[in-house]
Amino acid sequence: MTAVAPALDRPTTKLGTIEARSFSFWYGKKQALKNITMSIPSRAVTALIGPSGCGKSTFLRSINRLNDLIPGIRHEGDLSLDGDSVFDSSLDVVALRQRVGMVFQRWNPFPKSVYENVAYGPRINGVAEGSSLDEIVERSLRRAAIWDEVKDRMRGSATSLSGGQQQRVCIARALANQPEVLLLDEPASALDPGSTQKIEELLYELKRELTIIIVTHNLQQAARASEFTGFFYTGELIEFGATEQVFTSPREDRTDAYITGRFG
Repeated sequence: MTAVAPALDRPTTKLGTIEARSFSFWYGKKQALKNITMSIPSRAVTALIGPSGCGKSTFLRSINRLNDLIPGIRHEGDLSLDGDSVFDSSLDVVALRQRVGMVFQRWNPFPKSVYENVAYGPRINGVAEGSSLDEIVERSLRRAAIWDEVKDRMRGSATSLSGGQQQRVCIARALANQPEVLLLDEPASALDPGSTQKIEELLYELKRELTIIIVTHNLQQAARASEFTGFFYTGELIEFGATEQVFTSPREDRTDAYITGRFG
């Protein structure tokens, strides 16, 4: 059964609304996603949960077309951002990835200074050296709730920071391009509880300005940090709805079995 969230009106401004319409995806002959249909609201945190290999990360990476880098992939149906297909032939994929930032499971700062990590995107997009670039870097680090920890280490290597700090620098790097959407693929799975709490607190602040989609195997994290939850299983979207409803009164038996630990 395909779960369908209430349809959203087509936005007239860029809000970061994501819609999937009968979206299916293949790696060669292997089908990873099957007829996914849902509307992901803007300015909220949506969690994608489900067992390993169920299609969550594939769906996430389809939104900004990172899967295009893999040979032999194909899709059917559509994904749209603010009403426009991300697969439109006229779309600039580089511009799409500026609008849809991504943070991965394992922090991956460049082997450069903290400053250079955050300045990288704006610089290649034409922001020259000077006060404007300095302001972007500081603003992005503040938004990622790490400015106070690194303001005196801006010229030091980002790889010398703790894992939690490196992950927040990666978030700042994504924010420096002023995205509408932030995708996070298990961003806290390798972090200690204190760093995980900081990431979750950061999501609470960022959702006021961004659409956030987080893939997580941590059900407690999904329950704490998100307003909406989608449960994926064997490439299908089994259920999608308000997080409280999905966790306390799921409509589907398979959702209930997964959340209560009977499988997964």
